[in-house]
Amino acid sequence: MPLILGMSVLLACQFAGELVARGLALPIPGPVVGMVILLVVLMVHGKVPTSLRLAGEGLLRYLTLLFVPAGVGVMVHFRLIGEDLWAIMLTLVGSTLVTLGVTGWVLDRLSRQHAVRTGRPGNEP
Repeated sequence: MPLILGMSVLLACQFAGELVARGLALPIPGPVVGMVILLVVLMVHGKVPTSLRLAGEGLLRYLTLLFVPAGVGVMVHFRLIGEDLWAIMLTLVGSTLVTLGVTGWVLDRLSRQHAVRTGRPGNEP
């Protein structure tokens, strides 16, 4: 029964996200909005309920199966990907560099805040 309750919560958040995304004509997918809704609910609640944890662990156990359709799509559309290979590679490398830069910047800011709060010397300027 807890597994059914956890899956129901996940599906309800996804449905709410779809309603919000379509109702407000957001350029963000409904499941992403649903994840934000779930995050806010969990932050307000303060902990992850057991039923939701069980459902999440069950889904994560089989997450690798979701990569099979993507792999098949790559093989089926290999010619199309080859035509735009340079653009795809440039986008992948560029987005990776931006992600690394932003992650480093956020880590630096958080470590400085932590050092100030705890009174320990850190990376202060």
